[in-house]
Amino acid sequence: MGGVVEVGDGVHAYVQPPGGWCLNNAGILVDGGHSALVDTVATEGRARHLRQAALGLAGRAPRALVNTHFHGDHTYGNFLFPEALTIGHERTRTMVRTAGLHMAGLWPDVCWGDIEVRPPELTFRDRTTLHVGDVRAELIHIGPAAHTTDDTVVWLPDRGVLFTGDLVMNGVTPFCVMGSVAGSLRALERLRELGATTVVPGHGPVAGPEVFDVNAGYLRRIQDLAREGVAAGVTPLELARATDLGPYAELLDTERLLPNLHRGYAEEQGLPEGSPLDVGALFREMTVHHGRPPECHA
Repeated sequence: MGGVVEVGDGVHAYVQPPGGWCLNNAGILVDGGHSALVDTVATEGRARHLRQAALGLAGRAPRALVNTHFHGDHTYGNFLFPEALTIGHERTRTMVRTAGLHMAGLWPDVCWGDIEVRPPELTFRDRTTLHVGDVRAELIHIGPAAHTTDDTVVWLPDRGVLFTGDLVMNGVTPFCVMGSVAGSLRALERLRELGATTVVPGHGPVAGPEVFDVNAGYLRRIQDLAREGVAAGVTPLELARATDLGPYAELLDTERLLPNLHRGYAEEQGLPEGSPLDVGALFREMTVHHGRPPECHA
């Protein structure tokens, strides 16, 4: 289960080690008896643990809940916070409703619990501000396509703390198959400009701004590989089998190389950023490539 790490005055990261598939991070903002969440978690059991942690910090249930994007590991636990107004980008509401329990179907052996899909009730387009007591949280849509097409970051300028959602990973392989490689690199530059001193990534330990460099280096590697692969006429699967990830081989979930290459190939061949790819087919191809499906420990 996750653990709470204080990252600023009234600001806590809820971190689920080691941060691989479906083991995401969340945030708990507390001030003056008021509280809010940044994201929930993947399973009913883990969401109940997150709720206990939030109640323990604030003494009452959160009144607001921000989703950074639509993926189930960040939204499936929404239903266990009925007191909270759920907030997200306008596309997040649409995508949560469209995706339903698709993520759970990718790992049928995980004990997901009795999940009820609950999309954001209050939506915004570009940015908005949430006040939790005296804690000011800027909700900023980073688009049009990066990790997904509905990414939101939560920036606390008075605390220097940035909750990135899955735009940033720490010790975990980036994943942009539903968004864009080039868009992810542009997003990282925007995040740098905010000037955060503490970064709470979507997965992995709390970090400083140096975490942007590792993510950007990996994504530039994907672009270079895709350019070379398209020019050589080899498939993403053939290229993945021949690729040495070098310094990125120690990251968790290295099998994401293959779907990331598919996105890189799509962009190299002129497909618009964020254009849908068949995620189910890519998961099956990852299974073929590694001889086993990606492991989800949620």
